[in-house]
Amino acid sequence: MKKRFIVLCSIVFLILLFVLGANIYKSKQAKKYGFMAQENASTFVREYSQTLGSDDAKVYLVKFSDPACETCSAFHPFVKKLMAVNQGKIKLVIRYAPFHDGADYFVKILEAAKRQGKYWETLDIMYKTQRYWASHHNPQPQRIWRFLPRAGLDLEKIRSDMNDPEISKIIQQDLADAKTLNVRKTPGFFVNGKPLPSFGYKQLKELVESEINKYY
Repeated sequence: MKKRFIVLCSIVFLILLFVLGANIYKSKQAKKYGFMAQENASTFVREYSQTLGSDDAKVYLVKFSDPACETCSAFHPFVKKLMAVNQGKIKLVIRYAPFHDGADYFVKILEAAKRQGKYWETLDIMYKTQRYWASHHNPQPQRIWRFLPRAGLDLEKIRSDMNDPEISKIIQQDLADAKTLNVRKTPGFFVNGKPLPSFGYKQLKELVESEINKYY
């Protein structure tokens, strides 16, 4: 009887410890992203997410993207210009929604490139050469390897690292978050947790500027 009581108390203690830990984590998340969807901040920004910009930025621009998406490529320089004009005020967060057939192949390359500190260089090369390997009528993914050396990558290491199961988990988690947030096409933008009222360059610029004016 005494042994059963001790076991029961231990279980209750562990449950309380887990709940306490979860609440502390949520509190930290809310403090870090206090200006953005506090209760579900991790749905927008995961610990592994690739980011660009100052950690002190008060405007988080979350982009669900697909390396094989032409519109994602078209928005890439526009987003970079927005960040340059508003230096230090915007933090870009890249999430994945590889909706095109086989697009997860390119996401795996990107994540492998991140391990070499060449994420953004690789993404730039992908977008600049996208028309050669991502044709919707005749996609030829293997062609990407002709262009990757421009990013200064160790290609053999890329080929090895891109098959790490952890990268597949990242893709699955991002797709799950995209579904939760009702992202059905790319790019899918959120500014401090707010979706675009309608899709377009002007709408993105206006939403970003409204959040900048609100927090600065």
